[in-house]
Amino acid sequence: MINVIRKINSLYPISEETAQALRERVELCRFPKKYQLIREGVCCKAAYFIEKGLTRSFWLVGDEEVTTSFSYEGGIVFSMDELYYGKPSEEFVETLEEVVAYKIALNDLRQLFETNIELANWGRIIHQNEYRRLHRSHKACLTLSAKARYEEFQEQFPEVCRKAQLGYIASYLGITPSTLSRIRAQK
Repeated sequence: MINVIRKINSLYPISEETAQALRERVELCRFPKKYQLIREGVCCKAAYFIEKGLTRSFWLVGDEEVTTSFSYEGGIVFSMDELYYGKPSEEFVETLEEVVAYKIALNDLRQLFETNIELANWGRIIHQNEYRRLHRSHKACLTLSAKARYEEFQEQFPEVCRKAQLGYIASYLGITPSTLSRIRAQK
């Protein structure tokens, strides 16, 4: 759990005791490219700490996939609907490459949030950061040109720019793949 613990500590330093409590509740998993960790309409009862690899979250709108976020080494993916509201997920999370992850039961994650102040504070910070990302993304879609949105995306997510397909990035930015190709060609 080297990348996971490193990322947690970069956001909110935790003690070795807390890291061990987390290690005791996870299970190492490996997933192939294009595997759906979380599916819309399904309760999977787990969250995944990404040790290695890249995932994307998306909604199905009609028959079009709309990318909502990306997660990579050190990140965590789960259904907020399931964790906080006990409802099936409203989105999909799929692997974009082979992924090594640590699976934790949502009940265990909830229990850690309720009993461990360090993990509760880490959870608060990841949600603060996610809220800020969503807020900035919404503002960018309303106020910035496609080129400016892509430039911000590159600064915020250089790892995703190197690994994800252009179509997924374009979907996240709310532009067409051809527009994104033109922007990238201008550089």
